[in-house]
Amino acid sequence: MHGPSVHGPAIAAEVLLVGQAPGPHEGAIGRPFAWTAGRTLFRWFEATTGVDEETFRAGVYMSAVARCFPGKATGGGDRRPDREEIARCQPFLARETQILRPKLVLPVGGLAIEQVLGHRGPLVEVVGVQHHVRYHGVDCDVICLPHPSGVSTWHRVEPGVRLLAQALRLIAEHPAFVGLRAARETARADSV
Repeated sequence: MHGPSVHGPAIAAEVLLVGQAPGPHEGAIGRPFAWTAGRTLFRWFEATTGVDEETFRAGVYMSAVARCFPGKATGGGDRRPDREEIARCQPFLARETQILRPKLVLPVGGLAIEQVLGHRGPLVEVVGVQHHVRYHGVDCDVICLPHPSGVSTWHRVEPGVRLLAQALRLIAEHPAFVGLRAARETARADSV
């Protein structure tokens, strides 16, 4: 793993986004989803929920299964963190979850989904539906998203296109996310 550790700023949030690990650029920038995958992710949210990147970052706590960039994989893409790396980082994510007590958790990508739901099957089984689980001792709803990586084509072909749209609609309608949108609208009204 290559430092530094990357996570979102300390904010009180009802929504927790859990990614796999920072990419090669996030450490230098100092924030999660700050490169190509992040642009895609925030485009999804703005197009479907009306929440822009600035509002999202201000109201959603962003963390990851692994805290540092795991390095490049042989054959391209980022290396998947191994069990030992995940285990070393797990106490941080567990504590963040216990402190925040989120009402909604958004695991992004297969590894995050596996860690949050314990699901190792195809994405079609978990994306586009809302789950209710106990995660690190906290009862919460979970809505899974595919990874917005340029390497992945899952979200660009059927049934991924339809299931991603369904997941984003569920997020937009979730009470924790509705509160985020309402805060954005209040801030806009106050600035006028």
